[in-house]
Amino acid sequence: MRVIVDEAAAISGLVSCLDDDFDQAIEKILHAKGRLVVTGIGKSALIGQKMVGTFNSTGTPAIFMHAADAIHGDLGMVGADDVVLAISKSGNTPEIKALVPFLKRLRVPLLGMVGSRSSYLATHADHVIFSFVRQEADVHNLIPTSSTTAALVMGDAMALCLAELRDFTPENFAVFHPGGTLGKRLHLKVADIYPSNPIPVVPLHAGLREVIVEMTSKCLGVTAVLGGDGLLQGIITDGDLRRMLTQGDTGQLFELLACDIMTRNPVTVSAETDAIAALELMQSKSISQLLVTEGKLLKGFVHLHDLVREGLVSDVQ
Repeated sequence: MRVIVDEAAAISGLVSCLDDDFDQAIEKILHAKGRLVVTGIGKSALIGQKMVGTFNSTGTPAIFMHAADAIHGDLGMVGADDVVLAISKSGNTPEIKALVPFLKRLRVPLLGMVGSRSSYLATHADHVIFSFVRQEADVHNLIPTSSTTAALVMGDAMALCLAELRDFTPENFAVFHPGGTLGKRLHLKVADIYPSNPIPVVPLHAGLREVIVEMTSKCLGVTAVLGGDGLLQGIITDGDLRRMLTQGDTGQLFELLACDIMTRNPVTVSAETDAIAALELMQSKSISQLLVTEGKLLKGFVHLHDLVREGLVSDVQ
């Protein structure tokens, strides 16, 4: 509990670290023609790699360059139009001190995310992103805990400031996450789902036995009812059958026809309907499947389980 409280306090303290230098650093990145090159060593390197992921996914092109590898050839990844962000709590680590002069020779903007304004990195950086923490969360004030959390949060603040300045939208985010849940919520269509499902159908005057066989063989718990012209007339669900069994005259059940059981004017969607809209329609109507139609022409079925499988809903209630 103490660790959580201490790290939460460290994050809260970052608010007082925000200054004109932070704003100017954001402007440098925003207007750069190249990429943001993030560098660091040790735990700072791990935080830097996570930052790169966040920057890239929110519209700021970024790459990671390990500070130790930079002076052994990886410095070649820094272009003339890039901006470099170096992360170091102390700002005095040997690898950072060795790297900074070479970065200065390249004449690229150098941003330093440091916990000490008097450090080597801070005094040589063009702009300082101050991420000061009073102490680490461990009892000996040695293990990078509060400081790495603070750096991570400051990186998030930078990425989201840039995203807002770029008018970055959920649609933009989905472009970079086409396989993620958000990407699917924004891009997945009913047309992407329904073709793989069977299409149970019976004619208007099909008997109850034929209805049950069709529903059972196609494993969707539902069948469409088509007229003689092949156009949609209604739908029969397993729920309809259960209600009929509990309410009807069981002696005459097998004299009933599909047209006697079906629900007319069933809920339908087009193939171009967003999958998330189909899900919301199912939830609002308390149903588990929708007919996919083009006018009165049946194209197929989309089932709630399809949407669960695509990750649009976590569970079926």
